Amino acid sequence: MSATTPTIFIVDDDPAVLKSLGRLLRSARLDFAAFSSPAEFLQQHDPAAPGCLVLDVAMPGLNGLELQAALAEKGCAIPIIFLTGHGDIPMSVQAMKRGALDFLTKPVNDEDLLQAVHDALELDRVARRAKAELGDLQARFDSLTPREREVFVHVVAGQLNKQIAADLGTVEKTIKVHRARVMEKMGVDSLADLVRAAERLGLGDRPPSP
Repeated sequence: MSATTPTIFIVDDDPAVLKSLGRLLRSARLDFAAFSSPAEFLQQHDPAAPGCLVLDVAMPGLNGLELQAALAEKGCAIPIIFLTGHGDIPMSVQAMKRGALDFLTKPVNDEDLLQAVHDALELDRVARRAKAELGDLQARFDSLTPREREVFVHVVAGQLNKQIAADLGTVEKTIKVHRARVMEKMGVDSLADLVRAAERLGLGDRPPSP
C-alpha cells in the first residue's frame, strides 16, 4: 500500500461487518484496513496517513463517539463516517456537531456508503493540500529576516514605502529592497497576493509596530 494512497479505516467489533465492508471496498478498488476495536485503531493509526474512518458507534469499552473525541484531542481531523444499528437521533446530532461527515444506519446501503467514502476521501485530500500549502507559506514567512518581517507587516497594513521608512527609521530606497525580497521569498507577484498570504498566516489584522 502506497504511503500516498488513501486508506479507509474500518473500526467495528462485529467480524461479519468488517468482512462485508472489506469485500465492498475491495470491489470498489479502495484500500482499507480493518480494526476490531477503537483501542486497536488508536494503537496502530498514523495521523499522517491520508484516508477516512468508517466507525461503529456502539462497541464495548471505548465507543465510537469516545474515539471521535480522542482523535479530536490529538488534533487528528480524519473525516469520520459513523455506522450504527443502535444509534438514535441525539447520538447522530452529537456526532455531527463534533464534525462527523455522515451517519448511516446498519444495514447500510452499499451505494450510500461508497458515496460517503468518496466524499470523505475528497474532503481529506482538500484539507491535507490546504495544510501543506499553509505549511509551505509558514516556512516562507519563517525564512524572512526580522527586518523583512517588519516590512511585511507594514506593507500588508497598507502603508506606502515612504511611511514604512519613516516608521522604521530608515530610507525609502532600503524599504524598496526589503519589500522586493519579501515578495520574492513569499513567492507572490502582487500586493493582493501578499495580503492573502498574510491573512492565511493570521497576520492580516496585525497593526504595524509603533
